[in-house]
Amino acid sequence: MTRWYRRDPAAGVVVLAIHAQPQARRTEVVGTHGDSLKVKVAAPALENRANEALLAFVAERFGVARRDVSLLSGEKSREKRVAVRAGDADPEKALLAPRD
Repeated sequence: MTRWYRRDPAAGVVVLAIHAQPQARRTEVVGTHGDSLKVKVAAPALENRANEALLAFVAERFGVARRDVSLLSGEKSREKRVAVRAGDADPEKALLAPRD
């Protein structure tokens, strides 16, 4: 099993461990950082903008509505845990597969 995500079948969610890097040129997955997936976020870490941009990015990549993605922990930290209500989705395909 990959370390940066885990499935919670009872709750129907995938929980992601994300290391966020705010104020990047663009929002993108750039690899791993320890046991987390490293994501550069094109928003400043002010007034929750980076968190919102990260959650919107995850929702778009998983193909779910923004309301199906929530921040479990790490609101004021780079280390975040994010829940995605898409229990059957493949996180590696959603976040690591190249996009056109």
